[in-house]
Amino acid sequence: MVAATPEWVRLGLVAGGVATVAIAGIFIAGVRLFPTAPRQSDQQFDGDGRRRGEIREYLDSIGERYVEDHALDAESVAFYLPARDVAITFDPRTFYRLGETETHPVLVEYEMPSVNLGYRLPFVTPEPERDRDRREQYQREMAESGGDHRPTRDAYETLGVPTTASETEIRTAYRNRVKEVHPDHGGDEEAFRRVQEAYATATQ
Repeated sequence: MVAATPEWVRLGLVAGGVATVAIAGIFIAGVRLFPTAPRQSDQQFDGDGRRRGEIREYLDSIGERYVEDHALDAESVAFYLPARDVAITFDPRTFYRLGETETHPVLVEYEMPSVNLGYRLPFVTPEPERDRDRREQYQREMAESGGDHRPTRDAYETLGVPTTASETEIRTAYRNRVKEVHPDHGGDEEAFRRVQEAYATATQ
């Protein structure tokens, strides 16, 4: 049967085999001469890891004791502050479930600057030096511009509380408004952002 195979077919098969061996040899030589650099840890590019690092840094800066990846009422939270019974989570569902318990949940969105975490904690936090510098700069700018406090009044209006509201009333109003406007509950992303900014402004 081989003898009956046309000459051009046999030449094609031989040429194909030689080309395959040559390409495989080039590939093997390339791998050995130019090895692939080892992949960097996914943790380096992991948003969750970055946020955790920022929160650790903030909690350390205010001297607050915490436990990471803590199991609490059948939920797992990123950070738990045992002395305060406060749970910090990235998961909106966990935030809402814990809202029905005695534990005070704090929701941290991935895009939220860690400096704003202090505004959401249900206790008075020491002011880190870098935040104090920012606040003093803001106060200087306000004084130079004539001290327009309209943004603060707008913040109270957004939360639906009077300007005389206590910190507890502001926090309660914020939690209620978040439940109303959170995108995971059918709310509007822009309204959710405004409520976050209003809370940060009202608690400054």
